[in-house]
Amino acid sequence: MAAHRIAVIGGDGIGPEVIEAGCRVLEVLTETDASLSFDFQRFDWGSEYYRKHGSMMPPDGLAQLRPFAAIYFGAVGDPNLPDDLTLWGLRLAICQGFDQYANVRPSKLLPGVIGPLRPDLGAAIDWVIVRENSEGEYAGVGGRAHRGLPIEVGMDVAVFTRAGIERIAHYACDLARSRSRKKLTIVTKSNAQRHGMVLWDEVCREVANLYPDLNVDWMLVDAMTQRMVARPGTVDTVLATNLHADILTDLAAALSGSLGLGATANIDPSRRNPSMFEPIHGSAFDIMGKGIANPLASFWTAALLLEHLGEGMAARKLMAAIETVTSRREAVPPDLGGKADTRQMTEAVIAAIRGANG
Repeated sequence: MAAHRIAVIGGDGIGPEVIEAGCRVLEVLTETDASLSFDFQRFDWGSEYYRKHGSMMPPDGLAQLRPFAAIYFGAVGDPNLPDDLTLWGLRLAICQGFDQYANVRPSKLLPGVIGPLRPDLGAAIDWVIVRENSEGEYAGVGGRAHRGLPIEVGMDVAVFTRAGIERIAHYACDLARSRSRKKLTIVTKSNAQRHGMVLWDEVCREVANLYPDLNVDWMLVDAMTQRMVARPGTVDTVLATNLHADILTDLAAALSGSLGLGATANIDPSRRNPSMFEPIHGSAFDIMGKGIANPLASFWTAALLLEHLGEGMAARKLMAAIETVTSRREAVPPDLGGKADTRQMTEAVIAAIRGANG
């Protein structure tokens, strides 16, 4: 079979460290399956590229990425550059340029991981949060005027369209239907946001009514945070707007033990464009170059990438290896209370893959 062509963008901070570890793990998986192979092409885009060229990626960056089956992305952000410049110049430029409108983030308390909740509550975490990824609060519509004057103004406009809401609602309903509990929670804030969020509610309800087999409930976003902490077993699949899900998924990762375990898929369900897969922990410049970054999120992200490519067996094998390592607690990274560095965590997962295959 032809190799899966993967565009690798390590980006900033610890991004290159954990993504290169992920590439190594993916290569080891090919040892266990003769039909599985990868062709990795690396792109040096990010903040250092910006310093040299005045942009986070080349003007034809999307054209360069378009032929690939998927994008494996590290992180973006530099303490010496404006956050909006780095984010909009690379990650959001790819997400919006390729219409990756479904951001999918699974959360689960992995075996052996000690989270902040009581053990019985933590064990109930097995969620998937679907984030609308193309419009809403992060549409990029707005502007500033009268800079430096007493009447200076800045405005960001939350944009909600019927088409955008319909397609993400269908995606979330289909995903919820594929899971055993067939349960979907739709998050809103329409009690305070009277226009866009009311449209969100109306269109989501229209779509959800087309799925009578689903158990659908609704939550205000502030109440949803309380529910995730106090009653995690009542949550399964969640649909939320760009901003709301951005916040809820970080909470979900923290409740699952660490942001170092958070994985993300930015999906174009039409498959006209490559989808992008990334850990959610960010660039973490404070530990860059120290070799102690937790690579497990990049490995879980790689499993999502494999699922998207139709390599379900390899994805399950990788997740089983991750869970073997966390359950044994022989290699535990610093963010989970241990001392194992990036290399040691990578070697442990590789050993688990090879051990299972042997």
